[in-house]
Amino acid sequence: MSAPGPTVAEQPLRKAVQRMRWFVQAFEQQVNQTSAETGIAYDIDFALLADVFADWLKAFSAQKPQDDSDKPAYVGFAAGLMLRTLIKKNPVIITSLPEGADTSNPAYFWPEGYLYVAFCLNVRGLVLTTDYDGQQHISAALKDSRTWWSFKENVAEDPGLAIAFLDLFAGDEPEWSMPDLFRSGRMVELADKFYARKRLKPVD
Repeated sequence: MSAPGPTVAEQPLRKAVQRMRWFVQAFEQQVNQTSAETGIAYDIDFALLADVFADWLKAFSAQKPQDDSDKPAYVGFAAGLMLRTLIKKNPVIITSLPEGADTSNPAYFWPEGYLYVAFCLNVRGLVLTTDYDGQQHISAALKDSRTWWSFKENVAEDPGLAIAFLDLFAGDEPEWSMPDLFRSGRMVELADKFYARKRLKPVD
């Protein structure tokens, strides 16, 4: 799961990501990389992809924090918003799978979801590394078929849970109760006292 995004000279990556041209180029690169790694053939609906970007940018701007101390955490939240929007809009079609593909492998169990997660994790990791000297520590859950079954089932009912699952895959602590709401570090402890955790469908 790796595909570098296009370079934008002398501009923070977190700013470049907010440009449609960068987004489309990076997504195309991810499709090509994932196709090469898995043998899956994808077809992109570019009109839907433009809708994805527009909806994501609106959601991104709506909760963008003003406090600089919250901005590294917002990178993960913004990537989750992107995953939520990709899953809702679904701008790719699978045109073929390799013969004998093992559907217990997440890449073949849910090819669209796998592509979207790969893209969002890669962009998330790039921004954290490039702009904030941070690191992303991918969880073993990313390769776990039972987790992917739970992921697919739960986001079908509540797309907002894509944000929490991306945190899980990225090795961070997911917020299951209100995943669509970004909480500044100062508010997390207070909010936890008032909101019960949402129950997910059991893995088995």
